[in-house]
Amino acid sequence: RSTGAIRQRAMPPKRKPSSSSSSKNKTAKKRKPSLKKVPSDPKAILSKVVNLATKIKEKAGNSKKKLTLSDLNLPNVCKEVEEMDCSLLQANLEKIVIKIVRDILDGKGFQFTMPTRSSGNQLYVPELDRIVLKDKTITRDFASVSNTRKVAITTKILQLVYELCLKNIHVTKRDLFYTDVKLFQKQTESDDVLEDVACMVGCTRSSLRVVASEKGVVVGRIQFEDSGDPIDCTRMGVGGKAIPPYTDRITNIRSDAKFILLVEKDAAFMRLAEDRFYNTYPCIIITAKGQPDVATRLFLKRIKTELQLPVLGLVDADPYGLKILSVYMSGSKNMSYDSAHLTTPDIKWLGVRPSDLDKYGIPDQCRLKMTDHDIKTGKSLLNEEFIKKNPDWYAELELMVKTKEKAEIQSLSSFGFQYLTHTYLPQKLAQGDWI
Repeated sequence: RSTGAIRQRAMPPKRKPSSSSSSKNKTAKKRKPSLKKVPSDPKAILSKVVNLATKIKEKAGNSKKKLTLSDLNLPNVCKEVEEMDCSLLQANLEKIVIKIVRDILDGKGFQFTMPTRSSGNQLYVPELDRIVLKDKTITRDFASVSNTRKVAITTKILQLVYELCLKNIHVTKRDLFYTDVKLFQKQTESDDVLEDVACMVGCTRSSLRVVASEKGVVVGRIQFEDSGDPIDCTRMGVGGKAIPPYTDRITNIRSDAKFILLVEKDAAFMRLAEDRFYNTYPCIIITAKGQPDVATRLFLKRIKTELQLPVLGLVDADPYGLKILSVYMSGSKNMSYDSAHLTTPDIKWLGVRPSDLDKYGIPDQCRLKMTDHDIKTGKSLLNEEFIKKNPDWYAELELMVKTKEKAEIQSLSSFGFQYLTHTYLPQKLAQGDWI
């Protein structure tokens, strides 16, 4: 056989493109981002944010009095807790102990009565846009075998808090746990009783002088004094300034920021900090590195109240990102008794939203299929009152559950590591694309 014939036979026949490959090409076309041209001037990009800030300040100036739970006169609702200084807290602790002594002398036994923090004793109040505690109570009797240890832990916590009042100092929850490891056994048990004590006394958790370890961080255009020490958050490097657990010691807050950017994850926070995003677009960037802690929630509420700036949330496009935003806005069920001091209403959902996946052409390899648990959580959120009252939020969550797709903030890195700071956020800010 000739060499030419062998070559001719060796050549594979040309294949027609299959229907599956053509459908892939169609899908690829759908993934192309549909973005508008962004102005080059940062001031022009921030014009809609500035307008939003102006409306917030005008609304705050026009409102005569802030609506409180007591103004609503709701039935079967627990009285809200208040912030207490050492002397007032000390007096309330003494009243509780004196009552216990009298009950024992009267033959009623040794027992504690307090509001229950169970999910069945929670109520969402639309007028306040937060969760509050209802008036159902529980009684823990030392004579009951099932309650003996819990009563002993409660008594120990009361003793330790009273000691902190006398010395006028703060300790961490971990410090509290190690005062009697054999009694507490697990830190979750001492932490849980600490919340019960705050409910029983009628004070905020921070008033008990027990704080969590530092978790949240802040960077950007804000200066303040921490226990008299000047802090400038534009000079804190990539890591930012740890949000102090003792927020009552923060004074003299100053800022020229146009908005507050609330970020779910540390990775996105570091990208924003390293790119000095806050210098191009004057803002304050805050993250609690996931589930928000008390200090970060207190700090956010305080600077939002004092500076009257809009808060824009940047979270993952999944049910848990939305849950994190809800904790900042409406409070957590575990600490519903203290929601008045911990919640920051009217946070705008900037991104990443489910509709962004197609709008910005997030590639298939960066989209994650939702698990059964994710879908269950998403459907559960659709029944929450704070979601139902916002049609735009409801529509986004409904889209997520329908497509069964989710994506993290880091999926934007598929277009380049600085796509978040150079393209995505400027696009969002310029269009006023928040809900």
